[in-house]
Amino acid sequence: MARTRSRGRTSRVGWASVLTMSAIALLGVSALRAAHDGPTGADEVSQAPSTAVTYATHVAPILQKNCQNCHQPGGIGPMRLMEYEDVRRWAPVIKARVVQREMPPYHYDTHVGIQDLQGDWRMSDDDIQTVVRWVDGGAPMGDPADLPPPVTWPPAGEYLLAKRFGPPDLVIKAAPYTVPAKGQDRWWRPAVPSGLTEDRCIKAIETKPSVPGRAVTHHANSTFEPAGSTREPDAVGGSGPGSTRLSEYALGKIGEVIPSDACRIAPANSNVRWDIHYYPNGVEIVDDQVEVGIWFHDRDVTPETRYRQTLGLYALQSGTGDFEIEPHGTLMTQGYRRFETPVRIDSWQPHGHLRLVAKRLEVLYPDGRRETLSMVSNWNPGWHHSHVYAPEAAPILPAGSVIINTAWYDNTARNRYNPDPDQWVGVGDRTTDEMSHAWIAVTHLDAQGYERLTTERDRERERR
Repeated sequence: MARTRSRGRTSRVGWASVLTMSAIALLGVSALRAAHDGPTGADEVSQAPSTAVTYATHVAPILQKNCQNCHQPGGIGPMRLMEYEDVRRWAPVIKARVVQREMPPYHYDTHVGIQDLQGDWRMSDDDIQTVVRWVDGGAPMGDPADLPPPVTWPPAGEYLLAKRFGPPDLVIKAAPYTVPAKGQDRWWRPAVPSGLTEDRCIKAIETKPSVPGRAVTHHANSTFEPAGSTREPDAVGGSGPGSTRLSEYALGKIGEVIPSDACRIAPANSNVRWDIHYYPNGVEIVDDQVEVGIWFHDRDVTPETRYRQTLGLYALQSGTGDFEIEPHGTLMTQGYRRFETPVRIDSWQPHGHLRLVAKRLEVLYPDGRRETLSMVSNWNPGWHHSHVYAPEAAPILPAGSVIINTAWYDNTARNRYNPDPDQWVGVGDRTTDEMSHAWIAVTHLDAQGYERLTTERDRERERR
């Protein structure tokens, strides 16, 4: 990807700082003061009428389901939400964040495009209203006997997909890299042997930064390339002859589960080329290692028995490969990709930095119809989610369809994440530069597969 030097003052914004900035900017001083003082109207609130919304009966299960995976000892959340005393102190803040749909941190519009998603972190409207009623009612504890059993969370640093699939079949670690306490963006692009002696179909993938490295790892991309390759990787980790994308990681992405009818290939006799973007954040991390865990299908599942799935970077630079955003200005840019064969879109992961504010994915069908598939209008640069469509909702597109990715940028003071609206911003790899692409997982079909999947989808709709 082309690099453009940003003109004007240099601003340093790390990704952990972005998360802190978002909390303060969204809540404001009054909410933080309320969090310190506790709910209005009582210093000691523990009992409530039997009809009241209580922590023990109603709120604790919601927090277990939506919050405690991050807000626990060793988690990435800035405060603990494990016990009533901790939660009550932060009750006004919790209310504000869930009403604004900033927490849980899953940024995806609720009334535009496909809503049936796998791994959807969004809190339900009913749960949001329960939290609001609890806080407005004084945040009572209720009867401690009604508390749900505590959840046993895996230790920090374990593979989250291991609960579903067991330990990974293969773990590939990047070569160690020491991240300094201070400095500008760093890129680490080592190649390491995969150890594979035969082609395998991947069932699931999870990229995992180290526990201390989570706060400084902006992204970690991995690509299979032929062993012995001397080609230098490009700005997005390389895509030369014989290479195939393994995975992409950014904060907020848990992992990828490949559809059962598809094969993302792990090729024999390959290296894994890493593209890791670090950003120093005040603490030196010695010999940090990012790793990727891979789960394989049984050997009877082969590239010949499944349709191939690929994960690709789909650029949006309007065909020019570059753009600049003027100081105190805004920008909209689009990118297009036409598919010559039928495809199924399995997931969409928008990507950008501090000036991006919204992204949209559309499809233009061969008959001229245009449909919005997904929309993110409350982009947060601290969280990069892969929106995985449910099997019954994943778009199945006929040959000749065109996907349209649209991005909007705001380089004004209205953008709460903007470190410096006086600065020109261009395309580049640094945190303070901008990017404009989306990671999209695509299953490539033939005419027979397209006919079969669309027929099955139609029958399923009729049964409903």
